[in-house]
Amino acid sequence: MTGARGGAALVRCVLGMPEDPERLTHYTGTLGLKPARDGLLDLGPDDPEALALAQLVMAAYGQVAPAVLRRRLSSLRVLAASRVRAATSQGPTLRQGTGEVAIAAQRPAYAGFFGLDVMALTHRRFDGQTSPLLRREVFVAGDAVTVLPYDPARDRVLLIEQMRIGPLGRGDPLPWQLEAIAGRIDPGETPEDAARREAVEEASLVLGRLEKVAEYYPTPGAVTEYLYSYVALCDLPDGIDGIFGAEDEAEDIKGHLVPFDTLMQAVARGEVSNAPLILTALWLQRERGRLRG
Repeated sequence: MTGARGGAALVRCVLGMPEDPERLTHYTGTLGLKPARDGLLDLGPDDPEALALAQLVMAAYGQVAPAVLRRRLSSLRVLAASRVRAATSQGPTLRQGTGEVAIAAQRPAYAGFFGLDVMALTHRRFDGQTSPLLRREVFVAGDAVTVLPYDPARDRVLLIEQMRIGPLGRGDPLPWQLEAIAGRIDPGETPEDAARREAVEEASLVLGRLEKVAEYYPTPGAVTEYLYSYVALCDLPDGIDGIFGAEDEAEDIKGHLVPFDTLMQAVARGEVSNAPLILTALWLQRERGRLRG
């Protein structure tokens, strides 16, 4: 008796080869699962997100206690969904990398709301040789979405302002940022679904048509986060700005109704200092005539 049943890949990921019953204890302790009446744990079919989650959980086996992992289970589910999107998003490319990367070891150095992994790897170089063994740290975060509400009739946008830990950690004396609405993409959501949900949560705003700006890694040298950015056409009358935020997440968010020209002036003088809003503002500057037509 293996102790578990389900999809072959999922069972193999959890139990290992050869099978180790302690791995199953780690998995069940993390996810809070209990065996069925016959004593076996039903892992279910080889669903891509379930398999990705199992891989993340089992990568921490023997290194991070199940109780610690369970506290960040929602983040792990977001990351698992992000991995599935990453695996299916590849299209035509100008890049000439071979895709040959061999990960010799990967261990979680920290597991909180976000994670920090330490990796040892080699990869195929452009000259055909294999790189030396490299040690790299990667800040682990799931996919997220940004959306800038734009009223083409009034030619203005809704920005949000909130205190950000990144600028604070850098030593910025005013770590409040003017931003687009943003948030993580939850498991089971599309990026568009997440944009609409975050607009309600951060600005009590129902969005109209979404225009895709870009999808990209904002900091590919060190962070796994992948962003989907949009402009949303909507009605932005006077008085729609205010103070918002989810209380259970300690969010403190102020909305700003800003004419488009004022936004671009803020970009030009450097007052807007985060990449998603700069990128989105420049896209809107290019497409504004079409959207107002």
